[in-house]
Amino acid sequence: MADHDERAQRLAAQLRANLHRRKAQARAAAADDPPREPPAAPARPD
Repeated sequence: MADHDERAQRLAAQLRANLHRRKAQARAAAADDPPREPPAAPARPD
């Protein structure tokens, strides 16, 4: 069971790092770019 816990811990750390990086990138982009219209919704293939 320790193996499972170890994998879960690694995955959680990876997800936290990913989220942190995405938030930092979003903040940097928001600081750099002037506010503009939100992108149009992507066309849904029906």
